[in-house]
Amino acid sequence: MHDTDDSSPRRTTDHSGTRSSACPAPALFTWEFASDPYPAYAWLREHAPVHRTALPSGVEAWLVTRYADARQALADQRLSKNPVHHSESAHGKGKIGIPGERSANLMTHLLNIDPPDHTRLRRLVSKAFTPRRVAEFAPRVQELTDRLIDGFVEKGEADLIHEFAFPLPIYAICEMLGVPREDQDDFRDWAGMMIRHGGGPRGGVARAVKRMRTYLAELIHRKRESLGEEGADDLISGLIRASDHGEHLTENEVAAMAFILLFAGFETTVNLIGNGTLALLRHPEQRARLQHALAEGDTGLLATGVEELLRYDGPVELATWRFATQDLSIGGVRIAEGDPVLVVLAAADRDPARFPDPDTLDLARRDNQHLGYGHGIHYCLGAPLARLEGQTALATLLRRLPDLRPAVAPEELRWRGGLIMRGLRTLPVEFTPGDRIAP
Repeated sequence: MHDTDDSSPRRTTDHSGTRSSACPAPALFTWEFASDPYPAYAWLREHAPVHRTALPSGVEAWLVTRYADARQALADQRLSKNPVHHSESAHGKGKIGIPGERSANLMTHLLNIDPPDHTRLRRLVSKAFTPRRVAEFAPRVQELTDRLIDGFVEKGEADLIHEFAFPLPIYAICEMLGVPREDQDDFRDWAGMMIRHGGGPRGGVARAVKRMRTYLAELIHRKRESLGEEGADDLISGLIRASDHGEHLTENEVAAMAFILLFAGFETTVNLIGNGTLALLRHPEQRARLQHALAEGDTGLLATGVEELLRYDGPVELATWRFATQDLSIGGVRIAEGDPVLVVLAAADRDPARFPDPDTLDLARRDNQHLGYGHGIHYCLGAPLARLEGQTALATLLRRLPDLRPAVAPEELRWRGGLIMRGLRTLPVEFTPGDRIAP
C-alpha cells in the first residue's frame, strides 16, 4: 500500500530521538536517503530506535526501527489503523492516506479499520481470496509473465519496471478481480498515475481513484446481476457472494476491498520484482547460485530467495499508518494518545539483533521471519499472490534472459519518492536478444 504524503524526498526537520548521542541524526527523506536509506536506519536503531520526526508533509510521527519493537507495535491493538484517532486530523486535510479515498467512499478497507469491523471484513474477504484460488491462478501468471517478456526479448534491452514489473501485477489482479480484458488497459493507466505520483501532484492520484471507483461501482452492479450465470468465479463475484451467518459485504465494502487489493497489491509486487532483480544483479554470486538451482529443477532456493529479497530490500519500507488510542510505551519511549506511529520495516528487517549479517544477501537464509508483509491481524492478505508473482517473474527472467545486466551505472538509478513504498522509477537492462515463445 503506497502512502501518498506529498512525497518528493526532501530535507526535513528531525527532532531528537530517544537517546542522546554525540553524532547528529542523519538527514531523512532526501534524494540521497531514498537511494540508500539503510545507513540512516542503522544509526536510528543504534541511537534513537523510537524517533519522532517531521515528515515531508509536515505531519510529525514516531519511527520504530528495531525488530522487537516493530513486531510488538504491529500487533499492538492500542495502535489503531483508523485515521479518526489522529490528534491532528491530518487525514481530513489530505496529508496521509490515499488521495481521494474518502471522497470516493473507499475508506472501508482493511488498512483503515480495527476490530470488530476488521475481523468481520477480513473473515468475509478471506472466503473469496483463498490459497486455492491463488494456486489455481499460477498457470495464468506464468502465461502473463512470458507474454510480457515476449514483448521485448528480441530487442536486447528493456526497462524492466515499465515493460515488465509494472504491467504483470496489474494484469494479474485485474484478471483475478474479473475485470474484462478490454478494460484492463484503463486500470493500467489509472495505476500508472498512482505509481508515478512521487514528486507529483496528489490531485492526479485523486482523479485516478475517482475514475477507478466509478468503474468498480458499475462492474459490481453488472456482476451482482449476473451472479447466477455460469463462469462467475472471479474475485469480485466471490466478494459479492461471501457471507458469514447471514452477513454480507455492502457494495461500498466490495468496492473498497477490490480497490485496495489492486492498489496495495500491484505496487508491492512491482517493487518486489524491481528491487529483487536489482539485488540479484548486484550480487552475481547469489544470482548464479539461483540460476544453477533452477537449471537443476530445484525450486527450494527460489522460495527462500524471494523471502530473503523481501527482507534485504523489500517493497514496503514503512508499514501503513497507526495512531495511538491511549498513552503507551514502545521501546521505553512514551507515545501520547493521538500520535501517529510508523513502523520502519526496512530498518527492522536489517536489525543485527535478529538477523546475523543483516546487510548480506543470502538466498539460502532459513531463519527469516522478516516483517516484509507485516505481522499480526493486519498481515498482508495478498502475500500469497505477491509471492507467486515474484517467484514466477524472477525465475522466468533468469531462465529466458540468462545474461541480464544493468544498462546504466548504479548512480543513475532513481528511486520513487514516498514514505510507505520503496521502489525504482526505472530499471534499464541489456541482454542477448532471444526468441519469443511459440504459441
